[in-house]
Amino acid sequence: MTTRIAVIGAGLMGADHAKIVAEELPGASLQVVCDMDGARARKVADAYGAEDVASDPEGVIARSDVDAVIVASPDFTHAPLSLACIRAGKKVLCEKPLAQSSAECLAVMQAEQKAGQRFVQVGFMRRFDQSYIEMRRAIADGTLGRPLMMHNFHRNVETPAADFTGAMAISNSAPHEFDVVRHVLGTEYAAISAFQAKRSDGLVAPVVMVLETTDGQIVNIEINNNAAYGYDVRAELVGEKASIAMNHVAYTRLDRALGTHAAYDADWRGRYFEAYRRQNRAFLRFVETGEFPAIASSGWEGYVAAVVAEAGVRALIEGRRQLVSMIEKPEFYA
Repeated sequence: MTTRIAVIGAGLMGADHAKIVAEELPGASLQVVCDMDGARARKVADAYGAEDVASDPEGVIARSDVDAVIVASPDFTHAPLSLACIRAGKKVLCEKPLAQSSAECLAVMQAEQKAGQRFVQVGFMRRFDQSYIEMRRAIADGTLGRPLMMHNFHRNVETPAADFTGAMAISNSAPHEFDVVRHVLGTEYAAISAFQAKRSDGLVAPVVMVLETTDGQIVNIEINNNAAYGYDVRAELVGEKASIAMNHVAYTRLDRALGTHAAYDADWRGRYFEAYRRQNRAFLRFVETGEFPAIASSGWEGYVAAVVAEAGVRALIEGRRQLVSMIEKPEFYA
């Protein structure tokens, strides 16, 4: 049987998800592209052969010809649309963040638990990236020994909006690191500190966070949303016996005129295309079998990322270390 998928949101992320559904997921079909901008929805639908377009997301979720949903609409819609999917009994792959607050994440988790089964997979796609998979393996097989530190930086060419702030670097950009680092290390966070540099030109300056895990490791994360030179994400995991570092991904290098040059992507989509494809394939299996993917992020992971982000924003604003305080993990998400 073919799984009919609706993509809600026809911006950059929605268009990429539509492409993956149409071209990379055997057993799935792109049923509906939904966006408040009808022309944008039609453009994506025509590009990837969707059966229909729509502008009412909750109406799309309720449709009998839609089996599963991918939510790639603006952040403030994520929790309400995830709740609508739970009510409709349909699996949903929700782009990060699950919600704009930890309280909203709790509401989604409570709805799932009341329904008695998992419906929500959160789009922390880095868990499916080969670099992090190999880092996690190096811990599991003993190559690294006990992990001690993890260094991370996440750089973009420029901020995505004129009103972007240092706090938004923590709440909007850093959650990818918050999630994948705790996934790699297999631990939780105990505390977070945050610092921001000062630029000379008025642009948003880099934010650096230092996190302490409950197992005694130190994690640092740099978010630089105005790095100018390109999209660049790297990490190094340091253990007692060895360290493992992520390589910059470039297919070619130009050697010319006494110099060498390696190109950077303009954004994340090329760097993580394979991770998105793996993630979406895992989501399709989740829809088909009801078995939640082993390495995917659940509603619990969405909640944890929101709690850490909230603590990080407080740390930046107040200029002091903040404890990370969470509810006890429900057995439902064990």
